[in-house]
Amino acid sequence: MAEWWKKTSIYHIYPRSFLDTNGDGVGDLRGIMARMDYLQELGVETLWLSPFYSSPQRDHGYDIADYRTVDPLFGSMEEVRDLISETHRRGMKIIFDMVMNHTSDQHPWFRSSRSSEESPYRDYYIWKKGRGKGKDRGRCPPNNWVSMLGKPAWKYDGGTDSWYYFSFLDFQPDLNYDNPEVRAVMLDTVRFWLDRGVDGFRLDIFNCIGKDDSFADNPPSLRYAPSPDNNDRAFFQNKIYSINHPKSFAFARELRAVVDEYPDRFLLGEISGKDETITAFLDAGLHTANLFQTIQFHFSKTFFAGVIDRMERYYQPPRVPTIMYSTHDAGRGMSRIGGDGRKARVLAFFQMTSRGIPILYYGDEIGMVNADIPMKEAQDPLSLQNRGVPKRLAAILGIFLNRDDCRTPMQWSDTAYSGFSVNRPWLQPVAAYREVNVDKQEKDPSSLLSLYRTLFALRKKHEALSMGETTILDSSPGMLAYARSCRNDHFVVVLNFSGKTRLSTLDGSYWIALASDPALVVTGHSLSIPPYSACLLAPGNPG
Repeated sequence: MAEWWKKTSIYHIYPRSFLDTNGDGVGDLRGIMARMDYLQELGVETLWLSPFYSSPQRDHGYDIADYRTVDPLFGSMEEVRDLISETHRRGMKIIFDMVMNHTSDQHPWFRSSRSSEESPYRDYYIWKKGRGKGKDRGRCPPNNWVSMLGKPAWKYDGGTDSWYYFSFLDFQPDLNYDNPEVRAVMLDTVRFWLDRGVDGFRLDIFNCIGKDDSFADNPPSLRYAPSPDNNDRAFFQNKIYSINHPKSFAFARELRAVVDEYPDRFLLGEISGKDETITAFLDAGLHTANLFQTIQFHFSKTFFAGVIDRMERYYQPPRVPTIMYSTHDAGRGMSRIGGDGRKARVLAFFQMTSRGIPILYYGDEIGMVNADIPMKEAQDPLSLQNRGVPKRLAAILGIFLNRDDCRTPMQWSDTAYSGFSVNRPWLQPVAAYREVNVDKQEKDPSSLLSLYRTLFALRKKHEALSMGETTILDSSPGMLAYARSCRNDHFVVVLNFSGKTRLSTLDGSYWIALASDPALVVTGHSLSIPPYSACLLAPGNPG
């Protein structure tokens, strides 16, 4: 019997944008509870929740001030327990975001740490004296390390004439994992939530945890813009001392040992780097990782054939890859295809029938797109730091500057505020919500939501689609065909990425188990597949 996580599907909920039940304009835990029927009917098997812990909310919850309490903005500890219990009652799993790399600068540990060099929490964070000569002595950062956003990664604190290190934003100081007390308390925090029944964790920027003892300058690089498989070479720096360090792999083993104290728990790592780096993290103890290559997909046969090849080359069993098109940090996949519903169906077929764990970001199942919120109106702290950078230039560089654009409220209905709240929400819904919403698509058997529900059901029923071997078949230009097989279970998936009707000869007799377009037909051993369409073929005759 395969471990549950190898066959699961994941639905990422950004709590503040899912459903508001108390009218304050911010989504809450009760909102998730209120939509459990919807989630179960959709067919998802695992829920992933972004942070709801106590926080100043400067980074909307990813700046944590207390790992073991619930921010009143979202609810209470009792509601967390109820949500875990209700998820399990329905035969589903639930994982929480765990931000182990850094805390908020308002965390009591850090407030004590910065108060005095003699603080018992001083060594919980990374403090260094600055560089410089003469009157500038100590006024220059300790080294040249840059954050994941390309800014200098050190912030000066005049109270102790020292600098602290941060990997992401300057109000999120990194914890010092060279301190055994830090490792112990964070591992106990993991146990705290495991004891309450959570099924695992998604680990935020996990590959930033380890830093080199030397704190030497990172060597230069010719590369500026980061990419999913090259984030350690970015902003003209080769970050060999600050990202994907051997200490991070060692901590992955330590963390896995703790998680293995509890049966059937799961670790999903947020890791950027080459496939060899990511698989090294998996071999060190993480069960799987967010694979960001598909986030920046090109809608083409060549790209997706390359994805299959990559998965089979680097993530062969027992490793399990993930397939996702959208995230709360990098935008929505539907916007990458210009909102084209036909293309969205092709993407859905690939996501749900290729080998790997499908990860949907809330609203993907109805085709939500990015908003276009002006930078001057942005709440996202990343945008606040980059208001002078034109969005068009950022897009050319492949950098998503305003994460508010992909965090707009879930589009439940065509009523005021998209059915998300009775009052003005923290972000305005995308204007298209009156046409693109759950209520409308639930009544339409040809909707994207209906297709996802069917695909989830098929994937759950047939191990060939969740666990089977993958074989790429010969296909004509613009088309990608592959077989999924597991024991006596066998399917062929055919995807037409082109704008033309394509004909394909089938090696045997097949019937259409599911098609994205009713014009798609099989005649004898010949398949006619319309532009931007997809199908799932089963051998033999129906029934």
